[in-house]
Amino acid sequence: MLEAVTFDFWDTMAIDDSDEPKRRALGLPSKADARIELFASHVTRRHPQIAHEQAVRAYRHAHQNFQQAWHEERRTPGMAVRMYDAYEFLGLRPGPGRFAQLMREVDALVREIETMEVRIQPDFTPGVHAALEELSLHYKLGIISDTIHTTGRGLRYLLQRQGLLRYFNYMLFSDEIGASKPESAVFRQAALGLGAAPHQIVHIGDRESNDVAGPLSIGMNAILFTGVKDRGSASTQAHAVCGTFSALPGTVRRLSATIRPPAGPGSESWSPR
Repeated sequence: MLEAVTFDFWDTMAIDDSDEPKRRALGLPSKADARIELFASHVTRRHPQIAHEQAVRAYRHAHQNFQQAWHEERRTPGMAVRMYDAYEFLGLRPGPGRFAQLMREVDALVREIETMEVRIQPDFTPGVHAALEELSLHYKLGIISDTIHTTGRGLRYLLQRQGLLRYFNYMLFSDEIGASKPESAVFRQAALGLGAAPHQIVHIGDRESNDVAGPLSIGMNAILFTGVKDRGSASTQAHAVCGTFSALPGTVRRLSATIRPPAGPGSESWSPR
């Protein structure tokens, strides 16, 4: 039987970029443009010798390095790391006695960007509130999410605003643990955090590579969620496919009834302690 259920965040519990139409309606730039402008304005105000175009190039350089780390190294450096990378590109290295000042400058910039990311909230997937309430009565719940622009701290804030934070026993965000999906260490850490063996956990998410192959690699179960976007359900290796949150508790319950401990040498040796 299952003991725990873990969730991806974007395009599973919340709809990615659903805040963008709201921004346009308010006459605001896209978040991608806002990040660049926040960085460029912040830097050029404090360092007049830096041209706006130079600052934009520095931000894009740091973002490119982030993309490489995410896709090739399976980690998502936090926003502060990316900002220091951009500063280094501009030659803004701390001289004697200036390190603390530079830290304060970067911290202020990171807070500006983090606040912008969550000021206008995304839409949450229909039915998620009722499904989490029901599932929390029978299973321990967790979140396993990569953090690309919105940090783990920001995702907790969004969950709290929706009244969903209280349902979760354990949350794991890639900017806080130094690794991202589908790295197997991410899912092992989730099992340890939830105090359940991998075969007693089912992970629910929308991406085959991250949310199906990742958990399967350590013996967890997987449900591909297609309620926001269907990313290859016809060829998925998931144990089940679910298209709505209203149907999810039943899907989890049916899967739980089929779960058996893995057979073979060492299968009983796993311990969350």
